[in-house]
Amino acid sequence: MDNVERIALGSNGHHRDKDQLFDLTQPSVRLISDPVAAIEDSVYQILMNVGEDPDRDGLVRTPYRVAKMYRELLEGYQQDVETIINGAMFDVEYGEGEMVVVSDIEYSSMCEHHMLPFTGKAHVAYIPSKKVVGLSKIPRLVDMFARRLQVQERLTNEVADALEGAIDPDGVMVVVKGNHSCASLRGVKKHGVNMSTTAQRGVFRSDKDLRDEFYRLIGK
Repeated sequence: MDNVERIALGSNGHHRDKDQLFDLTQPSVRLISDPVAAIEDSVYQILMNVGEDPDRDGLVRTPYRVAKMYRELLEGYQQDVETIINGAMFDVEYGEGEMVVVSDIEYSSMCEHHMLPFTGKAHVAYIPSKKVVGLSKIPRLVDMFARRLQVQERLTNEVADALEGAIDPDGVMVVVKGNHSCASLRGVKKHGVNMSTTAQRGVFRSDKDLRDEFYRLIGK
């Protein structure tokens, strides 16, 4: 097969073109380099192994829909900080030590442990040094990191590190709150439990007054 790794499907295999799902009675071969098709194949196998009939009317296109869903929910893997910022950094006269805050940024992410969603809000502040960044860029940074398999602790630090690396501010602080369905739907099955995580960089680490001001500004 010319050094291309392939997956052979058995007699229950199925094949899809760009937007359709077909069942084949003959074995087929799938390139694992086609991620959407690979996800479809995996979902088909999951449906069979939980005792469902993937070929019944209500499920026949479910593998395709799930593959599209994952592509959307995990699109952050196809993005990077440089592209998100896209040069939107500006020289602005701003009071020394003054704070810029972007609060109540809604996000949706997916827990890497059980691949169940967690959702919440992020609050981001920075103390400009030489440049400020376009307002829309901070929510987009949050979305980029959220749309990957995540744990909330890492998400919080990735946003802080990305902003610090992009504009070299005097300080960055990020607070993320999340409600995790892996805790409400399984395991302890506790609803309404929120998790809070913080990341502090630069002057926010040493200046309690700055941290207190940030919490006041976001209403905490």
